[in-house]
Amino acid sequence: MNDIKNTKEYHAGNIKVLKGLEAVRKRPGMYIGDTNINGLHHMVYEVVDNSIDEAMAGFCNIIDITLTDRGSAIIEDNGRGIPVDMHPTENIPAATVVLTVLHAGGKFDQDTYKVSGGLHGVGVSVVNALSSKLIMTIHKNNKIYRQKFEKGIPTTELEIIGETKKHGTIIEFFPDSEIMEEINFNSETLIKRFKEMAYLTHGITIHFKDERSGIKETFHFEGGLTQFIKDINKGHFVTQIIDFEAKENDTEVEIALAYNEGYEEKVLSFVNNIRTPDGGTHEAGFRAGLSKAILNYIKENSGSKKVNAVAEDVKEGLIAIISTKVIDPQFEGQTKGKLGTSFVKGIVQKLTYEKISKFFEENPNQAKIIMEKIILAANAREAARSARETIRDKNKVSLSTLPGKFADCQSKDPTISEIYLVEGDSAGGSAKGGRDRKNQAILPLKGKILNVEKSRLGVILKSEEIRNMIIAFGCGIGDEFNLEKLRYHKIIIMTDADVDGSHIQTLLMTFFYRYLKDLIKHGYVYIAQPPLYCFEKSKGKNKKEKTYLKDDKAMSEFLIEKGIENFTFRGIGNAELLQILKMIAHYRNLIRDLERRFSVQGIIRFLIEDNAIDAHDLYSLSNKIESYLRNKKFNILKKSIEEFLIKFNVQTNLGLSEITIVKNLFYDKVFQECKSIYGKIKERELEFLEGKDIIACLEEIEESAKKGAELKRYKGLGEMNANELWETTMSPQNRTLIQVKIENDEQADEIFNIFMGDEVEPRRQYIQKHARDVKNLDV
Repeated sequence: MNDIKNTKEYHAGNIKVLKGLEAVRKRPGMYIGDTNINGLHHMVYEVVDNSIDEAMAGFCNIIDITLTDRGSAIIEDNGRGIPVDMHPTENIPAATVVLTVLHAGGKFDQDTYKVSGGLHGVGVSVVNALSSKLIMTIHKNNKIYRQKFEKGIPTTELEIIGETKKHGTIIEFFPDSEIMEEINFNSETLIKRFKEMAYLTHGITIHFKDERSGIKETFHFEGGLTQFIKDINKGHFVTQIIDFEAKENDTEVEIALAYNEGYEEKVLSFVNNIRTPDGGTHEAGFRAGLSKAILNYIKENSGSKKVNAVAEDVKEGLIAIISTKVIDPQFEGQTKGKLGTSFVKGIVQKLTYEKISKFFEENPNQAKIIMEKIILAANAREAARSARETIRDKNKVSLSTLPGKFADCQSKDPTISEIYLVEGDSAGGSAKGGRDRKNQAILPLKGKILNVEKSRLGVILKSEEIRNMIIAFGCGIGDEFNLEKLRYHKIIIMTDADVDGSHIQTLLMTFFYRYLKDLIKHGYVYIAQPPLYCFEKSKGKNKKEKTYLKDDKAMSEFLIEKGIENFTFRGIGNAELLQILKMIAHYRNLIRDLERRFSVQGIIRFLIEDNAIDAHDLYSLSNKIESYLRNKKFNILKKSIEEFLIKFNVQTNLGLSEITIVKNLFYDKVFQECKSIYGKIKERELEFLEGKDIIACLEEIEESAKKGAELKRYKGLGEMNANELWETTMSPQNRTLIQVKIENDEQADEIFNIFMGDEVEPRRQYIQKHARDVKNLDV
């Protein structure tokens, strides 16, 4: 063995000891999952969980949560209040210990909390560590106590600041932008979580307020899990809701379930009010108990019918909520995604089996409805198996069994092989003519495939287009699925950039998500991005220079690079000039986005670029806007100020109109980004502008680049010949592919349900709520 020279000494001084909460600030992801939006929300949940624990212990029935326009979150409860007396071993107040010491809190003392969501005892101390500022206020012993912290370190002692008859704890924290990549809370996400908490916690009332937007919500559900089931089941019930509570060996189980007309299963599980999106032993116990009860009932009551129902059939159309209260539960990680406590499975399985069996005895009509539902699912599964066998038999013959114009590639190595799913025969012909035959296969699709959200697998497999895809992929589907047999490690959806193309993309994505999700999870599904523009300019006799541009951003940057060739700019180099102009172009695009979403054209730039604008003081803000409008020759007929908006009725040359400035504009992420970009632009010495408006100067440069050229906007793949399609969309050197990923499985499931399901009303409500968020609209 050769000697290794020491290039750097390694001694005791290299061993760093992280004291107090330093470890949290050094490795925040270990405690809250990430430093992005999920981690930010996790900070809120950790504090709210402490209040929920007080509620579950019977000492709290009101929680107030406020997102302030200062950027903080305030969580207040009417519980007992964190203890303020001196800690017996730490010699500082217990409240200070809770905020500054990891693994300190009442969660480790089963006399204080029999069950607890904040199991690890690290919650509020972690929030303190990751906050630029935190203020703890405690109402207890007829006194008001307060202590302030910065980055986890106390900046004041625990002080008595007044007297009170109230009791409870108030935590206000400001996420630290030095640690957190995202510090803007998302109301919609938080509201969903708080609503779940209200369903699950008997007697609790949760008030939520967002000062930035004016959103106010109150959650209190006497119906508990039964109401929860009604609200999450957007369709129609086949059965009545079955709900029960039971307890064994200090483990409490509360379950509500029903069956609907659909084919998808929706099961939500919780432990001590904490959502377990990855399931665990409590969910496994429920499934086992439910399956056993239903299959036993079918066996005893199906008469002469031969029924081959299995546990898989019990899932079809099932809607269920499982809530368990467990002393000292064992989760996987601080984010508590999966319950690992082994004994819980047996308890939940036993109680579920007993309660469901008893329900069937007492409600024979409902039991019969469920039995028939499961029998139908079993028959459909058998039909799907037969269809899969047909497909498998075709696979054994060869891909030549595929009808239509499928063109396989020469390679048999899936790691380099690609298959393009192409919209229509015309684009399919161009794709086949332009492809690399060695490793690129082409499967043209005739029109829109079946919407699989509305059909069982047996029906789906009768669709010729879907059968063709499954045969081509080679990996099978359902029980026959085998990822190792997949023939292509790139499955590329290539459709036109219009409404029909987007619809076909959505139908294909629904199919992949519902029946071939593993292809997405392993990163094998992509969406091709054909260019949106072609810039064509004559270069001498019978010669033309073509440049393909994938989107508006690429087009703008190209025009800038071409346009500056037509100008002389003093005192600035080309590299810096390009950087500034591209920054201005990005700024312009963001402003257009804001103007479209907030419908206040012309005023957005004023609100961004005036540093004296104060969104907190609406009266002062309204006066500034009024002055701006008068300078722009608007005739102001009326001005009104409400809690979260300012409204002007004005008259212009075009007639009467209404201008509304809502307060949440100033807290919008795009608005904040615009402020940041404009600040960076103004920091530069922009003498080359010669006093011109930054956007006007940019557009003058872009227009100069277009002179003598043709800028063509493509609408479909059919407008390209084989060479153009290869050069722009299929050549690995030039193409742009978007890899399809599932970032939030629950949210994806909900979106597919809303947009691809049978129910019209949820779809209408979603579109109305999110209409302003649309980025690409083809009308």
